[in-house]
Amino acid sequence: HDSKVANELIELLPEGDFVIADKGYDSEVIRNKVRERNSSPVIPRKKNSKTGNGDIDWCLYKYRHLVENAFARLKHFRAIATRYDKLKLQFESM
Repeated sequence: HDSKVANELIELLPEGDFVIADKGYDSEVIRNKVRERNSSPVIPRKKNSKTGNGDIDWCLYKYRHLVENAFARLKHFRAIATRYDKLKLQFESM
């Protein structure tokens, strides 16, 4: 679980207005840690939470999806490049 190392990750973050995370980071400990760094947490609550999501800025939360897609594309291109290198190496060794 990523949330186990969240406190350490939050300490490494540069100063900012918001920390946007998915439901996997839904805990008051994490929210309080973000607030200690003078940032606002944008973390939706899990379905079984007794507190609602009335305080979430959903427009900001949508940016998390865009960032995740950008990283997925980068990983995809890296995978293609790695496969190409492997094929080239195998071809040259023959």
